[in-house]
Amino acid sequence: MKIVLAYSGGLDTSVLVSWLKRHYDAEIITFAADVGQEEELTGLPEKAKATGASTHYTVDLVEEFASDFIYPMLRANAIYEGQYYLGTSIARPLIAKAQIEIAKREQADAVSHGATGKGNDQVRFELTYAALAPRLEIISPWRMQVFRDIFPGRTEMIAYCREQGIDVEASASKPYSMDRNLLHISYEAGILEDPWFDPTTADNKGMFKLTTAPEDAPDQPEYVELEFERGDCIAVNGEALSPAGVLKKLNKLGGKHGIGRVDLVENRFVGMKSRGVYETPGGTILMQAHRQVESLTMDRDLMHLRDGLIPRYAELVYYGFWYAPEREAMQALMDDAQKSVSGTVRLKLYKGNIITVGRKSPVSLYDENIASMEGVKSDYNPDDASGFIRLNALRLRRRALAQGGAEIASKSKLKAD
Repeated sequence: MKIVLAYSGGLDTSVLVSWLKRHYDAEIITFAADVGQEEELTGLPEKAKATGASTHYTVDLVEEFASDFIYPMLRANAIYEGQYYLGTSIARPLIAKAQIEIAKREQADAVSHGATGKGNDQVRFELTYAALAPRLEIISPWRMQVFRDIFPGRTEMIAYCREQGIDVEASASKPYSMDRNLLHISYEAGILEDPWFDPTTADNKGMFKLTTAPEDAPDQPEYVELEFERGDCIAVNGEALSPAGVLKKLNKLGGKHGIGRVDLVENRFVGMKSRGVYETPGGTILMQAHRQVESLTMDRDLMHLRDGLIPRYAELVYYGFWYAPEREAMQALMDDAQKSVSGTVRLKLYKGNIITVGRKSPVSLYDENIASMEGVKSDYNPDDASGFIRLNALRLRRRALAQGGAEIASKSKLKAD
């Protein structure tokens, strides 16, 4: 039997290489997707083979991740439950797609992953497998009792790695899970399972890798200008960059100024609540800048229609339905709404804050003459507002007269002292 394992070199997948090989008497091929982990990819081929893999692939997906996954999601302004920038969620369909391609090349019998039986990632991986390779066998060790009998939790896995001489970053003193890519780093499990635990104290803040603590950030603000074309950021401070280049530059700028930290309790797709801590410096800057260009260039009713769809779109990404027809249809609408979203935004970064200090566009819908309160003549005639208000008030007036609304309102009286 030949199994392709989605491999990160972390605690879970390091254990899985050895366990899958023994349990299935199988050849294990490890696959790591380079989606911007940077130094975390160092030494993976040697580590995978030392733990039992016959072959290892590391595939550079950074530019594809930025241009074909992150940017479409940013065009939709997708944030899950008002806080989470979907950094882990958006990476999984790309990783699973590339894993399937390796499985086909190797003529493998099955694919496997290290996602837990309580998390979202098992769903995201397997929905992608189903959409792109419906006949491929899927092995999910964390949903197998025989695996959980040996490894009921992270403590046993850490002990196993120590016994086997497998080097992993997780330890008994810092038993949290970490996932990094170009868009963010997520931290969960272990000491973070207590929603009252504070990871920002002097003793704990070493956990953070992408961002400086806001209180330690520079005392002087820094300005940055972002140029957008059809909803995509194409330049930073006048320098034309690829989507991945934009994110790398903004990650450094945002990290320097303590931007993009989020600590939340979210609702997982499987039904439970989960505490997660995230760092998304570049993505947070991009999202605010994108909104500002839209404020100048997007028609009001189109914006409101699109905004009403954002929670549903974000759910689809979070749940793992990237390759579902409804997400693809919604993407078409999101992208069409971006046709005029072009312009430049100036932001000020300061101690965890992003302050908008300017925006301009050659296709701006903002007309200073119309908006002015200084009596400047324009296409807007204040006299027209009388009829506009009267027509909009018609149904309210009729309701009050016909159904006693006026009488009901009169019962609520302010008492004078």
